[in-house]
Amino acid sequence: MNINEIENLFNRALKHTFTKRKLLFAFCVLALCGILVVFCRGLAIDAGSWISLSLTFLPIFLCSALLLSTGIVLIRIYHDDVKRRKKTIAKVISESWDLMIGTSYLCVPIILCYLMLWIIQGVFLLLKEIPAAGNVISIIFSFGPFLLILGSILLCILVLVILFSVTPLVALRSVSRMKLLQYIIKKWQGNPFTNSLLLFLSLTPAIIVTGILILAAWMTDINYLQTEGALYTVMQWFFMMLPFVAVLSPTVVFFFNFSAESHVLMQKRNNNNI
Repeated sequence: MNINEIENLFNRALKHTFTKRKLLFAFCVLALCGILVVFCRGLAIDAGSWISLSLTFLPIFLCSALLLSTGIVLIRIYHDDVKRRKKTIAKVISESWDLMIGTSYLCVPIILCYLMLWIIQGVFLLLKEIPAAGNVISIIFSFGPFLLILGSILLCILVLVILFSVTPLVALRSVSRMKLLQYIIKKWQGNPFTNSLLLFLSLTPAIIVTGILILAAWMTDINYLQTEGALYTVMQWFFMMLPFVAVLSPTVVFFFNFSAESHVLMQKRNNNNI
């Protein structure tokens, strides 16, 4: 693999990103995810730190299940576009429905792992509230919450790896779920540098666009938004979320397009090495 191959992958994935039906489909999915995030953040406004932490990470893992199913549809549409076959989104969804439902369950173990970390975090918070000794215990065991939050962040990274590696494999080859873990481990152990590079390139547009959107949202919050109650704040977040996800939609389509290209490239490379 050389820079010219990566350039061709990137350009072809970008070329097939800005199509109305895929952007509209991605927008609808992201809008559902946005509603879930806004709802959870609204619940966290007056909640304690423990509940607020769960309402920060849990929507990410719930949305990942929806994005995993969405990626199957987008990749299959992309594959048909490259092959110059035209299918409606409704037909692709109907043909992939069972696969979408089955694949979405892959996120259940991740959600359970996070809930376990969250419960352990609650234990540390309870120890902190012990009279007299609580402060000493919180100082000695301060590494515990740090490791738990670090574990939650690593789970988020794992979600990205699954979206990048599993989605094209399932969409293009319909591999059974029993072999998915074995395939992912073999793939990343065989060539961690190339896979990491391709993952980073697929995320680059999303990272740049998300950074700009967060900056714009932060400046809007400072200069325009008013905090006159939780309901008022949530409604402001909701209407600001709509253009947010509209601008973010092309990056999601590109991510799955590029993941499909990367999967095909790595398959050809492995076959040539055999």
